[in-house]
Amino acid sequence: MNKVYIFDTTLRDGAQAQGISFTVEDKLKILKKLDEFGIDYVEAGNPGSNPKDLEFFARAQDLKLGHTKLTAFGNTRRPSMEVEDDPTVMALANAGTDSVAIFGKSWDFHVTDVIKTTLEENINMIYDTLSYMKKLGKEVIFDAEHFFDGYKNNSEYAIETLKTAEAAGADWIVLCDTNGGLMPWEAADIIDKISKVIKTPLGIHCHNDAGMAVANTIVAVKQGVLQVQGTINGYGERCGNTNLCTVIPNLELKMEKTTVGKERLVEITELSRYINEITNIMPNDRDPYVGASAFTHKGGMHIDGVQKNPKSFEHVSPEDVGNTRNFAMSEVAGRSTILKKIQKVAPWVTKDSEETKDLMDKIKELEHQGYVFEGAEVSFELMVMKTLGNFKPMFQVKDFKAICDDNWGEDNSASSIVKVQVDGVEEITAAEGNGPVNALDKALRKALEVFYPHIRKMRLVDYKVRVLNTNTATKSKVRVHIESTDGKDVWGTVGVSTNIIEASWVALIDSIEYFLYSHKSE
Repeated sequence: MNKVYIFDTTLRDGAQAQGISFTVEDKLKILKKLDEFGIDYVEAGNPGSNPKDLEFFARAQDLKLGHTKLTAFGNTRRPSMEVEDDPTVMALANAGTDSVAIFGKSWDFHVTDVIKTTLEENINMIYDTLSYMKKLGKEVIFDAEHFFDGYKNNSEYAIETLKTAEAAGADWIVLCDTNGGLMPWEAADIIDKISKVIKTPLGIHCHNDAGMAVANTIVAVKQGVLQVQGTINGYGERCGNTNLCTVIPNLELKMEKTTVGKERLVEITELSRYINEITNIMPNDRDPYVGASAFTHKGGMHIDGVQKNPKSFEHVSPEDVGNTRNFAMSEVAGRSTILKKIQKVAPWVTKDSEETKDLMDKIKELEHQGYVFEGAEVSFELMVMKTLGNFKPMFQVKDFKAICDDNWGEDNSASSIVKVQVDGVEEITAAEGNGPVNALDKALRKALEVFYPHIRKMRLVDYKVRVLNTNTATKSKVRVHIESTDGKDVWGTVGVSTNIIEASWVALIDSIEYFLYSHKSE
């Protein structure tokens, strides 16, 4: 009774998000990752809609999934057409999956005004398609599209579509908030009424247009729904779908439901970041449970409380979801927090040691210059190691030059030359880029690849510039913050100067030095 089945639609509904386009290889990688994580169903696309999904389902047959039921997605037959004559239904039937998800209209408005058929024909379309799939031995999941809007406008007809799906043999009936405007109290009331007339196990599929997808999903489970549909990181059409990275921990840790199991729950932060990396979308630091800020404490009183007892300002342990606790560097963090940051790099340093005084003076000097180490802990750690004299650089920059031309409209509007030295060996390279910072970045990497080929694994994912003293106009000092990743971890670095190129260069050098230092065994 405590089991809630997780139905992931990252590869189908998530792929409809603006800015996301999965290759077949991407989809195969994600499918394997979701299977390893313990997702029950993975809806991977519509084989009747495009050649890419056809190729995916063909290649997916060679995968040996340990847990996940691969599910193909499609619509009911078209109006006034036999099931066997509908090519999209036939593509769904021939996709090679034991499980199929079929959506049909539950809102009378969509029947009459969108697909332009009669209410009776829509009922026949649902019955014919589902019963045909059952005759083929498929597990059938019926997605009642626009169900909640349909129920609020014509509850009798909306319920008739569900009863038709049940009569046709559907194994699951999923109530869909397709427009994403449902409120939690509406969800509770409607699901309570539906559960009294439908005996087939129910599922919930929510969109986040009103910011209520997770709340509605949790309420649905509270009302007895046994299948939850959503996507990793909440990707999806418009404002997205239910975020499984929020729902799964809530179900496991707050409601004592079994989804993937607590032993796998510790992998959810890594899973979230893995999917972010494939989609090339920046992680949302403020995502519950998996975000970089989810267990980050900044205020001095908060930090003090957590250090004494984590439950003072944490509702769950970060270890439960594979995340980490972090104390932010800031002007409100306090001396004890800064000392702990120093001790992370140099554990022998004590509160009253001479090194502590030197480092505190150095920090004050840098903060006066405009440095902020919140979100740029790597630059802080490197500064500590360099100040204490226990950092051996992996390379030295002997010379660099950036040239910016007036061909602003072209992709390569700048060029650069960089000379580096590694263990006494020099390498000089040149590169073009879309601006001077990009050109310098490319030239530096090109030079370092000669000595450290694995640097190809690293890339920049964010670049921010802030003007610090606007009253001096174009002479203003700027702070540049860079975020980089190796595909697994994300780290931040910072540089400050009146010269934006120099500030960028400082942050860039820190980022690469950290990567090489932390991967020096490769």
